[in-house]
Amino acid sequence: MPMQSDTFYEHGLRFSCTECSLCCRFDSGYVFLSEPDILRLAARVALPEPQFIAQYCRVIDLGPATRITLREQSNLDCVFWQAGGCSVYEDRPLQCRSFPFWSTHLESLDSWRALQRDCPGIDVGCRHSPQAIEAWLARRRSEPFHDPGRGRVR
Repeated sequence: MPMQSDTFYEHGLRFSCTECSLCCRFDSGYVFLSEPDILRLAARVALPEPQFIAQYCRVIDLGPATRITLREQSNLDCVFWQAGGCSVYEDRPLQCRSFPFWSTHLESLDSWRALQRDCPGIDVGCRHSPQAIEAWLARRRSEPFHDPGRGRVR
């Protein structure tokens, strides 16, 4: 889907990860997984997909859809968070890779700015072009979250 010229990010957006880990720690949240995420992470931890899901994930019923999300540790850190950072960084889920360029954060300038409360990297550092932002959105559309009710992971 081509970008509309009247989007608030038509001149790009500034974002640089500060490695604060606030998006990975201290708060319960959902890290929804796509089928490629599940396959990649299962291979990373050397488990068959069903065992990976049983050990590292939970199934969430969202009403019209069911999703698979990563579990949290008892302190609410991501299951893959360790003292030095993300233990699966190179294979992290697309949801993590594409942050903060999610459609919910790009609905309006207000929604983008509201993200500053939780992420110190918003509106600082390098500028991401509208084309780069749209590429993240397109990739997310092309790799939807896995719905275990609609089929099995290969």
